[in-house]
Amino acid sequence: MATELHEAIFMAKQERHKNLYLNYRNLNNFPIELLKDEGLQFLERLYMKRNSLTTLPDNLAQKLPNLIELYLHSNNIVIIPEAIGNLARLQSLDLSNNALQLLCPEIGRLRSLRHLRLSNNQLKCLPPEIGDLQELETLDISMNQLMSLPDRLHRCVSLQNLTADHNQLSHIPRQLCWLHRLNQLSMAANRLTFLPLDLGRSRELQFVFVDNNVELKGLPSYLYNKVIGCSGCGVSAHVLEGDPGEALGEALSEALVGLPAEVRVVGSVTDNVVPLEELAMRSLHRIYHHRPTDLNLLPPISLPKSLLDLLQFPLGHCHRCSQAMFTIIYPKLFPLRDTALAGVHRRTTVSFVAYCCSSHCLRTFDLQG
Repeated sequence: MATELHEAIFMAKQERHKNLYLNYRNLNNFPIELLKDEGLQFLERLYMKRNSLTTLPDNLAQKLPNLIELYLHSNNIVIIPEAIGNLARLQSLDLSNNALQLLCPEIGRLRSLRHLRLSNNQLKCLPPEIGDLQELETLDISMNQLMSLPDRLHRCVSLQNLTADHNQLSHIPRQLCWLHRLNQLSMAANRLTFLPLDLGRSRELQFVFVDNNVELKGLPSYLYNKVIGCSGCGVSAHVLEGDPGEALGEALSEALVGLPAEVRVVGSVTDNVVPLEELAMRSLHRIYHHRPTDLNLLPPISLPKSLLDLLQFPLGHCHRCSQAMFTIIYPKLFPLRDTALAGVHRRTTVSFVAYCCSSHCLRTFDLQG
């Protein structure tokens, strides 16, 4: 085996190979032959899947400076050196099925990275710097121990596919709704109780999978015309029994469990006056986001940070008229079993929830159009 390894690396050096396959080699350490002398300056793709590596050399980028793809699936890697950030041309990094407990902040320096696969590790958090990966298109962080996602993840403006199944996530940052290229979001088998009000508002987002989040009772009505997976979600069986009016009210209460803390008022069809605080926030939002470019207006810096954050990322937008909402919502429930999708989703009692900005929009909202 060692002879075959030496020959493979020797031929790669002699013939300036761009691809090198070192899968299934029982390697416990990174081959020193790859790092001797000038290394493999022409190598672009290195495959080292299903070995027993525990770490990577600090001078990897120095010896293999032109790596575009690095496949390290199914090793025993515990830590990635900070020098990983020096692989300036790297576009694809596969570290799935390893023993990673921590991801170094320098991962954010891989500005050319397009595909990052970290599934089946032992990660409990992701560094905020992952938001610096503006070329990232695919992120797979499934089967870890993540309890939250970085707020800066929304800066990955090229992200198209986000998979975070089988973690311990209790919520999805509403900032993710600003990922306008996101096409598929999968967060099955987590601990989600609530989804962002704007999830599905982007036309680009077409596939959403939240199966087996047993405490998740409601889906934003924006998801009605999307491909969704929601098996194993829904209201308790006893809620569906008894008086239909009471059952609907109790189902709505369950669907609203986990509402963001910023929601101070849950309005109803009889509430015809929007609170002053909400009106003020809507006015500030219009000034903050739509002020004429020729006016030198400063942002409202005297506001608390929590309100400034809300101005940048509102709770959501009215599902009827797209008005930004900040401290109040007017919800309307549509049990999935009563919609045209009932025959497609038989293993769920989840409901769609329309979030409106006023009692007028609440009365006039129609799920189907």
